[in-house]
Amino acid sequence: MEADLEDRDAAPHLQQLRRGTVVLACLLVLDEPRYGYALLRTLGDAGLDVEANTLYPLLRRLETQGLLESDWNTEESRPRKFYRITPRGVRVRDVLEAERLRLHATLSALPRPPRHTED
Repeated sequence: MEADLEDRDAAPHLQQLRRGTVVLACLLVLDEPRYGYALLRTLGDAGLDVEANTLYPLLRRLETQGLLESDWNTEESRPRKFYRITPRGVRVRDVLEAERLRLHATLSALPRPPRHTED
């Protein structure tokens, strides 16, 4: 019961943390053009599970912001929209990645109380 309460308390904060992480993850892997489903698989294979109904609006938003560009590939039997990072997206990615590394180092250096374990 206590674990359920902790999960509920943490859920909105985890959601916020994951949102920013998914943005950075997309910018990191889209140096090579990928279509949405392939991107979902790439992120999932790396351990970052993202729902399609989260990813596709995010890709459209990043494209609107000028961080990604897309092209339709109609050469195969099934048309697919391929996304890739723009030069502006590379600059944003580099800033976000530097900040992620800085935050990781900062958080790793903070003192932590001992973890409580359930008996």
